[in-house]
Amino acid sequence: MTDTMEPTAPVIVDPHDELERRLVDARLGGSEKQRQKQKDAGKLLVRERLELLFDDGWSFEDGLFARYDEGLPGDAVVTCMGKVDGREVAVIANDYTVKAGTWGKRTYEKIVRTQELADSVGAPIVYLFDSAGARIDEQFESYAGRKAWGNIFYNQVQYSGRVPQVCALFGPSPAGSAYVPALCDMTIMVRGHATAYLGSPRLAQMVTGEDVTLEEMGGAEMHCTVSGLGDVLVEDDEEAIAAIRVWLSFLPQNWTEEPPRAPSAEPSGARSIKDIVPEVESEIFDIHELIDSLVDDGSFFPYKHLFAQELVTGFARIDGQSVGLVANQPTVKGGVIFPDSSDKAARFIWICNAYNIPILFLVDIAGYMIGSEVERQGIIRHGAKMIFAVSEARVPRITVLLRKAYGGGYLAMSGAPMQPDAVIALPTAKPALMGPDAAVNGIHFNRIQAIEDPHERAAFIAEKQAEYAAGIDVFKIANENAVEAVVPANELRRELINRLATYRRRDRTAPARRNGVMPV
Repeated sequence: MTDTMEPTAPVIVDPHDELERRLVDARLGGSEKQRQKQKDAGKLLVRERLELLFDDGWSFEDGLFARYDEGLPGDAVVTCMGKVDGREVAVIANDYTVKAGTWGKRTYEKIVRTQELADSVGAPIVYLFDSAGARIDEQFESYAGRKAWGNIFYNQVQYSGRVPQVCALFGPSPAGSAYVPALCDMTIMVRGHATAYLGSPRLAQMVTGEDVTLEEMGGAEMHCTVSGLGDVLVEDDEEAIAAIRVWLSFLPQNWTEEPPRAPSAEPSGARSIKDIVPEVESEIFDIHELIDSLVDDGSFFPYKHLFAQELVTGFARIDGQSVGLVANQPTVKGGVIFPDSSDKAARFIWICNAYNIPILFLVDIAGYMIGSEVERQGIIRHGAKMIFAVSEARVPRITVLLRKAYGGGYLAMSGAPMQPDAVIALPTAKPALMGPDAAVNGIHFNRIQAIEDPHERAAFIAEKQAEYAAGIDVFKIANENAVEAVVPANELRRELINRLATYRRRDRTAPARRNGVMPV
């Protein structure tokens, strides 16, 4: 006699309950251990960053269940759409709690799809990067073909100048993934956490024998002060997100639109522009004080503030309207242009030109730096890049001559031959081919060398310099119609507001050509 087993009734799982369980689980990301490790490191979880970025949650998310059954929810990346200040943006955000945020075979598919969506609807792309790079064990599925990791960089280039692209680095971005921040319009890096490098310190030691720390190799502070990869250095995740929101507020949704306008605000500067700008060329002043007395209160947002500080670049508002500022900084190396500052200016000008942001040049410059060291660094090549960017810009450009405006530096700072919409001079302006020191030495070199007595020689030089300086007169330049106007210093802001309102309405058609061949 055999026992008869009753059949077991199948377990019926409510699909709605199962979906809810999976949604909750997938949105957690990695394990509790990995999430706690992220928090212990002083970093926010990926969805906490998104909560800070968006006005009120995200609109929708794609690919949440990609590789969920393999224990890799979302394949370590969150791709979604949401609103910042009421405007739609696309976001690509690594989840470091899932396999250290590495790129897998579905990661690039999600990233590429989000890039394509953003371009198709004309929305900015925000990259929140925190990744240990591509997965070597998945390279044959994701590296060499036409559908591969490299599509990410290809798309960044195709959409460059079409939709704004900003990257915040909260952690590592090694090897190939380091090109994501490099190809963005703006890169924000968190001090002590963000790193970007092509080869790790361990690899460098193996290949070159160099013994270097991770921070020295590719840390946030190094990139923001030395290499120039980083544009804004922040202290924590919250500050990074806040910087993204501020930066986006200056830019339009895409290249076909105008930048959004904000309420106008009076400048916050304690002193007037007349009091800030000294008449004597040898006396220095801080260009930041002048900017504070010119633009709307609290609106200045610096670009590459810690890099090549002899030139100040950044976004601001004048009467609520977005403008880009390019200004010489007399307190740093006399405001002379170096190779790095040439690159800094060129890139900033290209960003402004791409997104319809007028550019204001504040000029107090003795010229490009000279000497064998900068010649070896390629000052001519880099300087040509800045002149190229200035000359091809089609957005409104206004040049303000504060004091000296000498030589090639005058041209690089959008002098009259570079065809700006207007050159405005303050009464203190002194445009000339070169300054008194260089001019007197060039004109009277043989005579100076022939004077043996040092006191007599010094007196002769001082006399000739005074004569030359007296001849550099803004009113003589105005008499030749070389500037559009000479305005009182304290009326400069009103002059700029009126002119920008007019110049914004003109045609901006570029020359008919495939592309210029820019210096590199």
